[in-house]
Amino acid sequence: MLAEGGDHAAAAELMDQALEIAPEWAAGWDLLGSFHEKADNVAGAISAWRRLEALDDDGVFGARLKLAAHNAGAAGEGTAVSYVEALFDQYAPQFEDALVGKLGYRVPEMLDALVVEEMAALGIERFSKAIDLGCGTGLMGEKLREKVVFLEGVDISAAMIAETARKGIYDNLQKAELVAALNARRAEADLMTAADVFIYCGDLQPVLAALVPALKPGGLVAFSLEAHDGEEALFLRPSLRYAHGVAATRDALVVAGLEVLRFETATLRQDRGAPITGILVLARKPAVELTAANDGASDGDVAA
Repeated sequence: MLAEGGDHAAAAELMDQALEIAPEWAAGWDLLGSFHEKADNVAGAISAWRRLEALDDDGVFGARLKLAAHNAGAAGEGTAVSYVEALFDQYAPQFEDALVGKLGYRVPEMLDALVVEEMAALGIERFSKAIDLGCGTGLMGEKLREKVVFLEGVDISAAMIAETARKGIYDNLQKAELVAALNARRAEADLMTAADVFIYCGDLQPVLAALVPALKPGGLVAFSLEAHDGEEALFLRPSLRYAHGVAATRDALVVAGLEVLRFETATLRQDRGAPITGILVLARKPAVELTAANDGASDGDVAA
């Protein structure tokens, strides 16, 4: 009640008293850190999250990320799987109302527009198979459904999968961490989408290295990122989402062997009253890949 009334310092003081009685209560230390943070007591928040990190072996509360976002530790590599899974399991029932209704989220529409434009350029009406990574409650899938013969959704959250299953959008749904799901596939999708998914993954190169082999030659991938203009490849925001550098993202696409078709900045949504600038990417896996057998061929031979 104190926190809801805006008195976060008093809420932290009361939580301190509660934790004297229940010192092993991980969720309590998480709340204490949050109250200190909102009261501008960063030192108190860091202290609480360090205790939380020691108690939460599975990382469900994201203490490591919270410390890293306040320059008090390293975020580590890859997705904080337990934290992201727990976050979206909790968020699932109100996900669409919060994201679309309150925050003006438009990423599925914007990515769909890029896909539609490329379909027109290619002269195709439908894709054979598409995989929607981080499908959530199906906001991206709803845009793709009529453009795809077989549509599959993959998400780390069982609650999100349950929400979207009720809509009957996808032909198949899989609960899985996305890199693991991609590593189990080879050259099977004409299209992959990831609407505000890689913002939880950190370094793009491991994700793209798993994604490209799962695309058919000539297959498309459309995804969004939160962006920053600095020299860093990425950094972790206080929101616990990663912001990727524009130049570093282009480099990661080239290293992964993707041909960039569209690369543009856009406002993805609002967050805490401010617009979030992001990158929209449409890229293609080359239809012909160079191998050791044809490295000596001329450009004309490869094109043929």
